[in-house]
Amino acid sequence: MTGNRRSNQSGGGAGRRGHRGQGGRTGGAGRPARTRSGGGARRPQQSAPKTPNTPYVDVHDPDGVRLQKLLAAAGVGSRRVCEDLIRQGRVSVDGNVVKELGVRIDPLRQTVHVDGEHIQLDESRVYLAFNKPLGVVSTMHDEMDRPSVGDYVVHHKERLFHVGRLDVDTEGLLLLTNDGELANRLQHPSYGVPKTYVAMIPGPVPRALGKQLREGVELDDGKVAVDSFKVVDSTPGWALVEVVLHEGRKHIVRRMLEAVGHPVESLSRTDVGPVHLGELRPGKMRPLTRQEVAGLYKAAGL
Repeated sequence: MTGNRRSNQSGGGAGRRGHRGQGGRTGGAGRPARTRSGGGARRPQQSAPKTPNTPYVDVHDPDGVRLQKLLAAAGVGSRRVCEDLIRQGRVSVDGNVVKELGVRIDPLRQTVHVDGEHIQLDESRVYLAFNKPLGVVSTMHDEMDRPSVGDYVVHHKERLFHVGRLDVDTEGLLLLTNDGELANRLQHPSYGVPKTYVAMIPGPVPRALGKQLREGVELDDGKVAVDSFKVVDSTPGWALVEVVLHEGRKHIVRRMLEAVGHPVESLSRTDVGPVHLGELRPGKMRPLTRQEVAGLYKAAGL
């Protein structure tokens, strides 16, 4: 039995070597050899699946736009830099790593990541940070003819809407966009996008207040807990505190601080996830950076 097995293995190997030697470079029986001569453009191929159990997915769209061109237009880098990123396997389309140049995709239908960072390729999408002033209601049109967020975006041709709300007596960061899917996720409590507020409250602030707020305060519509709390500054009779939480209930910061004996005198939101208000003045807005948009997508699980 052992001799037969060795004989068969040896014969199979000789047959394989002989087959390759007869026709030069061949791809197997009935399959022509692949050449590198310029006899026609090769169809771009994606890299092998990430795991043996992951099926191969062809992301190439012959009617689409070259991937490196889209990445360059999105501000990732120059065309050459984007080509290098693709060659290095740092770009994925619909979850599939692309390593060869020449791949075309549909920017409106397909999702692209670079080093895990979502890249927004749809040039019609608008993402703005707006510093809502006091006295402005968080609506695009107010039936009572009060100043509204919509008054500040009348020059935009896109139909924008606000992500979440700030009450009329609260100023600070409000996100505006026409990206409905992202906005809905950012507002959904299950994604827990943190929001940072700065509040002026009566002082002094007891040492145990932070621990009490982190453990949770019982309100009429359920318990609420902060992610973090700290005193930023204090003067006789007053304290400036920072509150971070991912709750989205109405007037949640005001109700929570009032419940622990420190009603809010003034309130401002300074951060939403990775987006910071910074030096943006009340009534002004700015486009979000590519990194900020990518951070929001990551926070929303997209």
